[in-house]
Amino acid sequence: MQGVIIEIGSNLYKAINKENGEKYNLIPRGKLKKEETTPIVGDNVEFNEQGTIEKILPRKVYIKRPKLANITQMILVVSSKDPKPDLLLLDKQIAFAEYLKVKIVIVLNKIDLDKKKQMEKIKETYEKIGYKVIETQAKEKKGIEELKQALSKNINAFSGNSGVGKSTLINGIFKEELTKEGEISQKNKRGKNTTTTIKLYEIEKDTYIADTPGFATFEISEIESKELEKYFIEFKPYIQNCEFIGCTHIKEEKCGIKKAIEEGKISPERYERFCKIYEQLKEKEKRKW
Repeated sequence: MQGVIIEIGSNLYKAINKENGEKYNLIPRGKLKKEETTPIVGDNVEFNEQGTIEKILPRKVYIKRPKLANITQMILVVSSKDPKPDLLLLDKQIAFAEYLKVKIVIVLNKIDLDKKKQMEKIKETYEKIGYKVIETQAKEKKGIEELKQALSKNINAFSGNSGVGKSTLINGIFKEELTKEGEISQKNKRGKNTTTTIKLYEIEKDTYIADTPGFATFEISEIESKELEKYFIEFKPYIQNCEFIGCTHIKEEKCGIKKAIEEGKISPERYERFCKIYEQLKEKEKRKW
């Protein structure tokens, strides 16, 4: 039999059978323990009638932190207030999703608190690039049906700072409280993390969502600084206009990306965040050596 690991306990793995939807508690075969091969949430596994995992099937996608396998779509949640939009984090998440080659949906939550209408500009920026953007008001269930449709036939990973409303959105989809939302720290307006473990929830056949633990930082050390341009996909048509091969788009004068910004074809704010991420990656690469 084959199944998907949806939850991990103490040496016990809960899986759902792909064929009949039944859930099983499994243990790994001794051979897997000897090979130090540990199943993680999202893994496709083969198991026998005794509830023993015989084999972990090859992973199409692997995320190191938090450990998660085989996602097909990332749902990136940003709130208009409490906490305020962290677009540097969002662009890191987008770059990472592009690196993983998974689909991307951006959710702008708490739109009722957006008195300055800043979310309209954010929506316009990312829709212009080609990303799907959904506006929601999780507590009032606004936008939930559109989001639910976007999740269909995917293994979805929800990501974003604590307090942005990931858990409220997930609970809204299921119409019951499955996860507990992090409180907002009044000192720094960041969410206090509540979700501490990853679990896959089945919405319908072949459709799952994972509530990943909230975090204040997001590292993309898997990406090399020289490769970052690939994951800012709106850069692609203009890279060929750079005078120098290997142009970093940072200090060079005759740069196709900088010209595109001047012509209004690339968001200058997003370019600034590209520069920040590039410098962060360069600094990490220096420390390695």
